[in-house]
Amino acid sequence: MKKVYLDYGATTPVDKEVLNEILPFFHEHFGNASSIHSYGKEAFDAIENAREQVSGIINCKADEIVFTSGGTESDNLAIKGVAYINKDKRKTKGNHIITSAIEHPAVLETCRHLEKQGFTVKYLPVDKYGMVNPKDLEDAISVNTFLVTIMYANNEIGTIEPIEELGKITKKHNVLFHTDAVQAITKIPIDVKKLNIDLLSVSAHKIYGPKGTGALYVKNGIKLEPTAHGGGHEKG
Repeated sequence: MKKVYLDYGATTPVDKEVLNEILPFFHEHFGNASSIHSYGKEAFDAIENAREQVSGIINCKADEIVFTSGGTESDNLAIKGVAYINKDKRKTKGNHIITSAIEHPAVLETCRHLEKQGFTVKYLPVDKYGMVNPKDLEDAISVNTFLVTIMYANNEIGTIEPIEELGKITKKHNVLFHTDAVQAITKIPIDVKKLNIDLLSVSAHKIYGPKGTGALYVKNGIKLEPTAHGGGHEKG
């Protein structure tokens, strides 16, 4: 019996063109990108070229792209990174995060983890289509809110959230806006500047790239507390 794969929303095979690009780095161009010799420089240049390519997809600067091990790490780094950097400033910055009730577990579990550490989280309801009402976001923002995290496209039901409208609200209130765009990247045109997005998570294996690779867009000027220490790679 011939098998038919119908779960491309969960993961995709690596495209042959992508595979041909990455294979040489397993056995020919295998240098450590932090090394100062020619092998290291070759690897470093390849990474920076990839950074340029990713930045072009979402209309940001190359130095605003941080490579990660996937969407889960990107979400954790964005949310925890912002929360922890503000932890000692909670009296002035607030400790309130807003998200939705139907986020990916990488976001929901991260928020629940932060609740145990003294942060407060508001879980916005959604309608029967899984849509967040921008008015609910407007009403939920308080002087203590420092971060809003709403996914771009839902991984279970495919709902595309009104990101542009939500971004306008967060910008008006001077609140950071993170979106998990793992299911949206390359399927929907994304312009982080137009959409007022401050942090954006993506993963390669959803779009014919290798598993274990992802990226986080971090708008210049935003500081994140590293979630892993040592090495200094990717601003860590």
